[in-house]
Amino acid sequence: MVLFNPRIYNGEHLDKQTRDVMLKTISFFENKGKQKLKEDDRNRVWYEDFLEHIKDNEIFYQLLTPPEYGEENCRWDTWRNCHFNEIISFYGLHYWYTWQVSILGLGPIWMSNNEKAKEKAASLLKDGHVFAFGLSERHRGADIYSTDTTLTPKGDGKYVANGEKYYIGNGNIAEMVSTFGKMADTDDYVFFVANYKNQNYELKDNVVNAQSYVADFALRDYPVTDDDILSLGQEAWDSALNTVNVGKYNLGWASIGICTHAFYEAITHAANRKLYGMHVTDFPHVNQMLTDAFCRLVAMKLFALRASDYQRTASPEDRRYLLYNPTVKMKVTTQGEEVINLLWDVIAAKGFEKDTYFEMAARDIRALPKLEGTVHVNLALISKFLFNYFFNPAEYPEISPQTEQKHDHFLFNQGPAKGLGKVTFHDYKTVFGKWEQPNIEVFKDQIALFKEFLATAPPHEEQQKDTDFVMQLGELFTLVVYGQLILENAAIYKIDSDLVDQIFDFMVRDFSSFALKLYGKASATPAQMDFFLKMLKKPVVDNDRYSRVWNRHVLSLNGAYEMNP
Repeated sequence: MVLFNPRIYNGEHLDKQTRDVMLKTISFFENKGKQKLKEDDRNRVWYEDFLEHIKDNEIFYQLLTPPEYGEENCRWDTWRNCHFNEIISFYGLHYWYTWQVSILGLGPIWMSNNEKAKEKAASLLKDGHVFAFGLSERHRGADIYSTDTTLTPKGDGKYVANGEKYYIGNGNIAEMVSTFGKMADTDDYVFFVANYKNQNYELKDNVVNAQSYVADFALRDYPVTDDDILSLGQEAWDSALNTVNVGKYNLGWASIGICTHAFYEAITHAANRKLYGMHVTDFPHVNQMLTDAFCRLVAMKLFALRASDYQRTASPEDRRYLLYNPTVKMKVTTQGEEVINLLWDVIAAKGFEKDTYFEMAARDIRALPKLEGTVHVNLALISKFLFNYFFNPAEYPEISPQTEQKHDHFLFNQGPAKGLGKVTFHDYKTVFGKWEQPNIEVFKDQIALFKEFLATAPPHEEQQKDTDFVMQLGELFTLVVYGQLILENAAIYKIDSDLVDQIFDFMVRDFSSFALKLYGKASATPAQMDFFLKMLKKPVVDNDRYSRVWNRHVLSLNGAYEMNP
């Protein structure tokens, strides 16, 4: 069973205490029931009950506290955090969101050398508190170079902070808001903590119409001491980027959880509805859309799981995760949108009904590609690794599945957030060479043509300034990276070869689609157009394989899960 299903989930690969956390969380939502879940969503009810569940079971304390600041079972373990990400997003984006922004808020704290702040954070986690990340500003957005928040020294280790922060989740209740700004006297970057309870912390508004509280807050001569300062100068800048490097990974898991619940609802509805004397799932276009949705969802999970392995084994000598994490953020989340689009075309008007989970999923899935840097920002980051990926492979020991009960220490000791052009990767051809399924062979041909294009007809100077042209090239590169890690994990988890080949059916089509867009660019040269035309490939048709995937993997999920009423 590739997909998470609360009915059969047992957390068998987790330690007992962690397994209890996951099972108790599933029970919390199932006992709450779908009717109450939807009622709270419609009425934008602050999720106090969920936060009480977190507090009573010390969940964030166990999952987000380094062992040196916590008790038994406290560690930051990406493997088990993947489970929790998937479970809470399965029941709703806003429950996941309070977890996500706590992770972001804790990043600059655990990355700092401020022991008092770390001990305070651990104490607050044990007491069930959540955290916030005060980075973005209304008029600056993602442009953190130009933050307007300032910290002015007043002598004797005292300061005052002034500035407004915008789109800050948990900003209404976080007693430690990791806030980014600049020193007024030196212009150095700085991270310090602020407390929503302080009278100089002005909570202005919730900027979204949702259960979550996404704050607009202002600091008005807010008092700060040396004990509140987390990092200064280059360290503060690195903490900002390295925290986002860690946090953006979770967004892919939110998409996976949302899409999984929506898939169960859609397949069960379609398989039990008759139109024109036929089950809806008997229509060829319907089972094609459902098969595509399933394959894309499985691919999302395989890639995100494998990326976790590289994140957990990262070191100053192995920073491959810096490519894989933004790929989870950019590719998995956009694939989540595609899955929901396919399912929505199947269930049609049913997807608007107020008593469905799908109605929430269709709305919320759109958020994830747009958080922690847009798709375009992450594509630009991904593209920085293209040359070394294709033309400068390095030797690395093979990475096994990282399911150990250990603290991921390196995530909080990543070092300077620079040197991306020096990051190298193991040879993708070795991974693809282990597979001979028909559609993987077609995909290999497309990769070879893309690499030859890069070597012999690369973008000229004007094209490199054309953001859309560069983005489309980034999409092709991302597909290669995506396919590589999917195949690595398909081997690890012994995924049915029929299903793997069906996954590459859509991969071939997607590659052709991006190549066609490049062919149509006004600036494309004749030599480039020739390559783009050659990249247009059709997947290998195998009706027997398709039928086996449909019956064994897709249609078999009819009735597999329905949330308690």
